[in-house]
Amino acid sequence: MEKMNRRKFIRTGAAGLAGTVIGSGIVNMSFTLPSASTIVDRVKLGNSGLTVSRIAMGTGSIGSNKSSNQTRLGMEKFVKLAHHAYERGIRFYDMADGYGSQPFVGEAITSLPRENLTLLTKMWTHENGSDKILPVEKELDRYRKEAKTDYFDILLMHCMMQGDWHETRTYYMDAFSKAKQDGIVKAVGVSCHNIDALAEAAVNPWVDVILARLNPFGTNMDGTPEAVNEILGKALKNGKGVIAMKIFGEGKHVTEEERLRSIRFALTEGNIHCMTLGLESEAQMDDAIEKAMKIVKG
Repeated sequence: MEKMNRRKFIRTGAAGLAGTVIGSGIVNMSFTLPSASTIVDRVKLGNSGLTVSRIAMGTGSIGSNKSSNQTRLGMEKFVKLAHHAYERGIRFYDMADGYGSQPFVGEAITSLPRENLTLLTKMWTHENGSDKILPVEKELDRYRKEAKTDYFDILLMHCMMQGDWHETRTYYMDAFSKAKQDGIVKAVGVSCHNIDALAEAAVNPWVDVILARLNPFGTNMDGTPEAVNEILGKALKNGKGVIAMKIFGEGKHVTEEERLRSIRFALTEGNIHCMTLGLESEAQMDDAIEKAMKIVKG
């Protein structure tokens, strides 16, 4: 297949690969152009009742204050990238209110069949009794309007950083459960940025889906790859749907060798069902898909 050199790769968007700016220290970066027949496959997401594409399009690289590297592409480029993802078999879009990505995904999916999509979003939470708490039902109404959807497939409490979240976030847990009962969401859970929070998620019966940081380097993770993988193994045994994030260590490991190693680790050694990748160009997306599907097919 045709090879692309490092300079051209960076021009197509490598500066934001998986959520960070690539420095000048990276060398020998190349990738293969896609085969038209390579399509992302689909997997069952634990006992959530959902079947999802093995790769999700992440929308929150360096995401905060209602923006991210993906939204900073601008609406036209974002929509084009989201449609390219769909054409390559990625039918799973990973959003959050904090990324400001819901309106972007909403615009992208207006021409796509909703029944073929998996939409995940996340809500920032506060401890019970905080004066910062807003009614979840009203927030979800806004989220749905922004994303132009009647329901979300997955709703997560965003960025759990303490092991006692199940005690300090009962207001949100009850409200998410009500939304699930009402058909506004299909599955609920947490994204974790702390190993104690992750350990609780693995065993808590309220949790349908876990979003966890995982890569072979231990970069920007909640513990060592071995420790995190052990907890995720328990989550799988308990029927949780497990989605991996930070596959490339939030963009710190993006040489050709590191990208391949990271994807292979996630797919062959990680106790996960699927992964979300914060890619910023069609070239990056095609490269990741080619690598992942080659590994899956053996």
